[in-house]
Amino acid sequence: MSLSGTRIRYGSLAQASHWLTALLVLVAFLVSQGGPPTRVYAPSNAATLQLHESLGFTVLVLLVIRLAWRFFDRIPESPPMPLWMDVAAKITHWALYALLFAVPATAILGAWFGGHPVTVYGLGALGPFFGAWRLGASLAEIHGTLGDVLMWLAGLHAAAAIFHHVFLHDRVLKQMLPGLPNS
Repeated sequence: MSLSGTRIRYGSLAQASHWLTALLVLVAFLVSQGGPPTRVYAPSNAATLQLHESLGFTVLVLLVIRLAWRFFDRIPESPPMPLWMDVAAKITHWALYALLFAVPATAILGAWFGGHPVTVYGLGALGPFFGAWRLGASLAEIHGTLGDVLMWLAGLHAAAAIFHHVFLHDRVLKQMLPGLPNS
């Protein structure tokens, strides 16, 4: 399989970043403690918080790499489908990209404005760069809501790909599955 995409399939780098992002987001969501800052930043939750923050930071870095690669890589042509489906797919993809940026960004800023560092494996504690402001709790709440929206939208995205595969019998799902020939 080629690193770059073709007319009908994504390349191996786009596929790997897609599936790795999906896995990291899912694990970050599942290990999230959520709730008030007293629970999130409780010493008993430090290891889980560090894992959650590290996963979120990794998603943000991976998003930057993925978008940079997308700028240079060939994007497969959409299979024939009604215009509304094609437009919905494009809107969903860009909404997912926006959420993949906004969820970790609101978490990082929420922590810093709440007076807490963001601890990332290999980098240690980053910040806080601001004093404890009320804005921190608001941003943390937005982070939680956007995280939920991201999970719902990702679920809709997956359901649409399965619908295309099972009912429409087109290549929408196959073009992102690794291990298939690049024909």
